[in-house]
Amino acid sequence: MQISGRDNTRYQAFTRRAALLGAVQGAAFVALAGRMYYLQVLKSDQYTMLAEENRVSMRLLAPLRGNVVDRYGRIIASNRQNFRAMMISEQTADIEETLDRLSRIVEISDFARRRILRDVQRSPRFMPVTVAEGLTWDQFAKVNINEPDLAGIVPDVGETRDYPYGEELAHIMGYVAAVSEKDMAEAETDRQLMRLPGFRIGKEGIEKTYDKELRGTAGSSHVEVNAYGRVIRELAKDPGKPGQEVVLTLDMDVQRFAWERLKGESAGAVVMDIHSGDVLAFVSAPAYDPNQFNMGLSNEQWRALVDSEYKPLVNKALAGMYPPGSTFKMVVAAAAIEAGINPAQRVVCPGHYSLGSHDFHCWKKGGHGAVNMHEAIKHSCDVFFYDVARRVGINAIAETARKFGLGETYGFEVPGEKAGLVPTPDWKRATRGEPWHQGETVIAGIGQGYLLATPLQLAVMTARLANGGYAVKPRLTRAIGGQLLPTPRPASLGLSETALKVACDGMNAVSNEPGGTAFRSRIPEPGMELAGKTGTAQVRRISRAERLTGVLRNEDIEWRFRDHALFVCYAPVHAPRYALSVIIEHGGSGSGAAAPVARDIMREVLSRNADRPQAVVPPRGADKAREG
Repeated sequence: MQISGRDNTRYQAFTRRAALLGAVQGAAFVALAGRMYYLQVLKSDQYTMLAEENRVSMRLLAPLRGNVVDRYGRIIASNRQNFRAMMISEQTADIEETLDRLSRIVEISDFARRRILRDVQRSPRFMPVTVAEGLTWDQFAKVNINEPDLAGIVPDVGETRDYPYGEELAHIMGYVAAVSEKDMAEAETDRQLMRLPGFRIGKEGIEKTYDKELRGTAGSSHVEVNAYGRVIRELAKDPGKPGQEVVLTLDMDVQRFAWERLKGESAGAVVMDIHSGDVLAFVSAPAYDPNQFNMGLSNEQWRALVDSEYKPLVNKALAGMYPPGSTFKMVVAAAAIEAGINPAQRVVCPGHYSLGSHDFHCWKKGGHGAVNMHEAIKHSCDVFFYDVARRVGINAIAETARKFGLGETYGFEVPGEKAGLVPTPDWKRATRGEPWHQGETVIAGIGQGYLLATPLQLAVMTARLANGGYAVKPRLTRAIGGQLLPTPRPASLGLSETALKVACDGMNAVSNEPGGTAFRSRIPEPGMELAGKTGTAQVRRISRAERLTGVLRNEDIEWRFRDHALFVCYAPVHAPRYALSVIIEHGGSGSGAAAPVARDIMREVLSRNADRPQAVVPPRGADKAREG
């Protein structure tokens, strides 16, 4: 069969097209094969890893928070099981209806409901959200029994912080609470960990100070997930590293005794070792239960704390600032001796001290007669210290007060420390724009006026008096993570032995000589005698008219206008080891209210530590100032 010319032309054109198409197809096949070889062979490892990462997800696990213990290893903060109910919103068609049903078993406040709905909106639908926690066993059992009727609710057992001593240690331990948006914004590390549902951080006290040490290192869970990120199964788990243990200097036997002794009062007390600075007891009463803060307070509980006139949210031992009253007289005595005043010199006390047209009254209406410095401390004669303060001057008194630790902070481990106030003419001019008056120096001589101190500062003042004049500072931490913290060696205050001896002898007379203002609150047991000083801080102005008709008794006036009661002491007298300060707000008189409490606490301290080795007394250095 012959092919015509036209057909031959068509055949050749078709052949060329077929060859061209075949060449294009061949080139495409070669390119595709090359690309597949590149991806599956040359890049095999890289894409295998990417595929695995797409299938396996790593999720952080919150570590167990470290324990806090006292000096003898007794647990004062730890972790316990937390029975809770979680919600997975994708498993319920009606979140509100589910919450209504759950509220028949577990109370859900309006505030909690708003928080739950907010958390649900912010979280992926397959992620669990905490609905209720801190459930009792009965509540948890009921949730489990009714789970089929509670769409989306999943019973769960986690961990939460536990404070076995509750309010007794609230102002030391503080508490943990959920991470706020402010906390997240301020965080420098662990932001992913802090986003975990139910994760808590330290908000106050030791929990806040050592939050990073107690927090530990996050663990991880490697889980297989589907394309939507939902967990299919767990492949591997690393629980992480628990937080470090923190050992405090507290002695819980002493702490509990002091708490019970001050229960029902608005008060603060501090017991410390005069050589090492170890704080054995640190009480602020009343307080709050940190376990409630951990789980969340109701509106009623919060209002009760805020509205109480006893101010349970204020750490009185650390941040309560009060006129030191007559407990300040040892500082004035030391300043006077350093200024060259003879402690044997007598001042006549007729019951008042005149300066210009103004009379400054002694607490004893008829006066004390002629008294020297020792007797003035023993009887707490105001007129003697009015006169001495005027002669010494406020600047010299302020300088000595600072040596004894007043007017400063110590870097104490619990946040919120206040410096109090040691006033000077420069301070008044800078803050008030007014000149200093000599009458202000006079009342400073008895610890009144602008002077302010905390119970912690008064304990430090007493410790520095009793330890031979060394600048010991209080500390609350003995060890972290098994490592003992070093005990700093305190420097000398540079005060003469005479100044220290006269002040301490006067305190001994207050408690152990008939006629001393705290003689009725002495410790009679041999070897346990304490040396102390009473103080009564006036909080209202007594008018001339009231003095003429008779000053009202504290019991006859409203509580908030009554005098503060103070007492400071150290013991044993002949081998000092411990210092103690007690302040009872509006307690009346130091001798009647604070001294008996201090006596009982100090007796407890000495009884429990009688057989324990004493701290080494630092030797007097060559830089110690001697009597001139």
